[in-house]
Amino acid sequence: MRIIIFSLIFAFLFTSCQRNSATGNANSASNSASANAKRYPIKGKVISVDKANKKVKLEHDDIPGFMEAMTMDFPVHEDWVWDDMVPGSEIRGELVVDNGAKDPFWIEKIGILSAPDPNNPAPPVNENFAQVGKPVPDFSLTNQDGKKISVKDFEGKAFALTFIYAKCPLPDYCIRMSTNFSDLTRQIEADPVLKEKLRLLSISFDPANDTPAKLRSYGIGYMGNDSKYQFGVWQLAVGKDEEVRKIADFFGLRYEVDPTDKTKINHSLRTAVIGPDGKVVKIIPGNDWTQADLLRELRSAAGLPK
Repeated sequence: MRIIIFSLIFAFLFTSCQRNSATGNANSASNSASANAKRYPIKGKVISVDKANKKVKLEHDDIPGFMEAMTMDFPVHEDWVWDDMVPGSEIRGELVVDNGAKDPFWIEKIGILSAPDPNNPAPPVNENFAQVGKPVPDFSLTNQDGKKISVKDFEGKAFALTFIYAKCPLPDYCIRMSTNFSDLTRQIEADPVLKEKLRLLSISFDPANDTPAKLRSYGIGYMGNDSKYQFGVWQLAVGKDEEVRKIADFFGLRYEVDPTDKTKINHSLRTAVIGPDGKVVKIIPGNDWTQADLLRELRSAAGLPK
């Protein structure tokens, strides 16, 4: 069965290549999906990465209704993934199958679920993002109430920060980050000790659209639509693009405007835990964590019993 399916995909690819050659290769084809494209959720482990040719060899799980589990190469059109997607990483995304495109199949909407398996040899460390133990660089942002905030506002508190943008439509990306943060906010607010010791911060990387007022409305939506809600434990903030990119680069977050849809931003996911001394305690890639996981890390960072 596996051989038959792979043969069909190969034939699909060969037919598409023949058509592209006969009509002028890339000039007559497109990397964008057509209305007839088929889409399937895909999840697997990265075996190798070919950045030059924008391909990833993936050992993927079963794709219900399309393909059994196997290992094969997939084109990837998104440029932001190449610094985060390394051998051993687990990823999920969307497999697009489209006989009318330049590539008859590819993976998009990629999320990095976890770091490489600790039992396997680790890839070389990128020192630019090896930030655990280092102090967070100071920043100047404006929160949901129009107040300027910086690292100094969190001195003496353990806090977690993550990155979002209000228009993000993907349930496993910004929506999940904000749901986890808002649910954890309620838990922290209900405990006087936690309320004194812990804080949360969501930073928008869409300063062109996410004004402080927009972020306040966004946050209120997650906190029960109470227009009088006071943001004390959880804050949402935005700054100038160069300021936000400085913070994002420090934590290894990658983001860029989608070239085919300017209303969307392709991005990776990063959540960081900062100690009361302002130093990075932990960086959590992807979205495969729960509010209980984050609370446990925050308690540890604050010196509270787990």
